[in-house]
Amino acid sequence: MSETVALSLFDSLSQVPDPRLDRTKLHQLVDILVIAVCATICAAETWEEVAEFGQAKESWFRKFLALPNGVPSHDTFRRVFLRINPRKLQEAFMVWVRGVAELTGGEVVAIDGKAARGARTPAGKEGLRLVSAWACEQRLVLGQLKTGEKSNEITAIPALLELLELKGCIVTVDAMGCRREVAAQIISQGADYVLSLKGNQGLLHEEVAEYFAWAERIDFKDLEYDYCATLEKDHGRIEGRRCWVTEDTDWFTEKAEWAGLRSFIMVEAEREVLGQAASVERRYFISSLPADATQALRAVRSHWQVENALDWVLDVAFREDGCRTRTGHAPENLATLRHMAVNLLKQERSCKLGIKSKRLKAGWDESYMLKVLNI
Repeated sequence: MSETVALSLFDSLSQVPDPRLDRTKLHQLVDILVIAVCATICAAETWEEVAEFGQAKESWFRKFLALPNGVPSHDTFRRVFLRINPRKLQEAFMVWVRGVAELTGGEVVAIDGKAARGARTPAGKEGLRLVSAWACEQRLVLGQLKTGEKSNEITAIPALLELLELKGCIVTVDAMGCRREVAAQIISQGADYVLSLKGNQGLLHEEVAEYFAWAERIDFKDLEYDYCATLEKDHGRIEGRRCWVTEDTDWFTEKAEWAGLRSFIMVEAEREVLGQAASVERRYFISSLPADATQALRAVRSHWQVENALDWVLDVAFREDGCRTRTGHAPENLATLRHMAVNLLKQERSCKLGIKSKRLKAGWDESYMLKVLNI
């Protein structure tokens, strides 16, 4: 095992404060955390499965873990994860990610919220909703933050942004996060933004849509703008996208209230599926970027990677919505474990397999598991 890299994860986990009383510490906390991470990678979904995985791999774990009293029981795993401070586990996760990620100028960081439906309480109350930051080129979860019980993504997004190193990046946020304070937060951290517009921003969406409709009627005459188009064909589906970007923003009376606002973006997507009528959708965005249509369209398209490469993987490969853990801090801590596993599996590129197959292979092949850990 490459100690300089693999131990960086273990060292980060070793910084998590132990919530247990000294007299109950039969097992080292870092051993519990490492076994749980590895078990999560290998498709364990319950505390019983985590413990069974650890016991089956005990001789292998002893090569790099102390295990003074063997592998913990499933009750020990459950009790520990109920009590671990999720913010502290999150901090350890983010320290590790900073050592792995190599964000470069122009990297698109997509901010998106997701609910863990299985954590919903018997009364129907949403039990856990996380806002995550996804580095689209690095294919890494940079961090996540739980929304407050009496709030939503609006308050969680600025708090998550504060935890990230974003200088030189392009931050994309859906319409829920299209707010003045979010724009100001991104600019203050040395990044640029592309914020999606919908009807939740008063007249802003309507005014931008009317502006582009007017610009089209005059064929953008005497306006400074940039334009690009793409066409993709795949399995009987044809998708064309056209993007217009303009820095003609002085007419917008509230411009000064949006930090760094420099351009408006319109993206038109037309989709044709064999045997079906074509559909056309237009979306609008505000941005701090200059009028570069190719760059704008890349940022807009990259944003949806967070749903395809993260949310979909968590729902389908990790069965996150099927997890019924609801008590204490366990739901949030388990979400962090799943994000760790996603990062490790996404970064392992020696074999061309899907996430599900990688998880199975890691459980079968200990040498491959070492590759997964050695990011």
